[in-house]
Amino acid sequence: MDFVAGCIGGAAGVLVGHPFDTVKVRLQVQSVDKPLYRGTYHCFQSIIRQESVFGLYKGIGSPMMGLTFINAIVFGVQGNTMRLLGHDTPMNQFLAGAAAGAIQCVICCPMELAKTRMQMQGTGEKKSSRKLYKNSLDCLARIYNREGLRGVNRGMLTTLIRETPGFGVYFLAYDVLTRSLGCEPDDRYMIPKLLFAGGMAGIASLAFHLPRGCDQITTAGRWGGWSQPVQQHC
Repeated sequence: MDFVAGCIGGAAGVLVGHPFDTVKVRLQVQSVDKPLYRGTYHCFQSIIRQESVFGLYKGIGSPMMGLTFINAIVFGVQGNTMRLLGHDTPMNQFLAGAAAGAIQCVICCPMELAKTRMQMQGTGEKKSSRKLYKNSLDCLARIYNREGLRGVNRGMLTTLIRETPGFGVYFLAYDVLTRSLGCEPDDRYMIPKLLFAGGMAGIASLAFHLPRGCDQITTAGRWGGWSQPVQQHC
């Protein structure tokens, strides 16, 4: 039941969060000398105007497909690691979360590679006449045929550096907050408390790795480095 609920919640999160992720990716890989977008709001406006609302959802197939596998890995590894460690302590929660974060990179890295390539395809074009990839699976297949496993796992090192401590911080923060808030089954405010704890744990995880530039380095590496400027359309 927890796994099914996690999948449904994850799918809802992808639907809501993917447009923001597309904007983030576009801002991260744009040329430093000739930026295509002036900021987050301008990027949103430009994508909707030039590519329609669907432009914000480019590459959504990849995270949707990988969601089930990632949830299975994360909750399976985290639960088994906690049982091996023996004691439910905040430090063990961090270690179990870090282990889960590291192992799920096997799915996360190729998934994000396809997502990034799809998000950047046809930038500024409502109907691109030069589509390199039909969908996320076609994207991964073409990369594999051209570059092999090494190409499919482009950015694996920075993904590990980002995800391992990121998941550790997430599970640590969630554990500390749920203990502090007293999330008991008979508590009438248990659901709002759990939602708050999950949201704040997510913020703590993002705040931990984003300032170090891991996310930007990983995105740039998957796009092919800083040497592939996005065509100017604005």
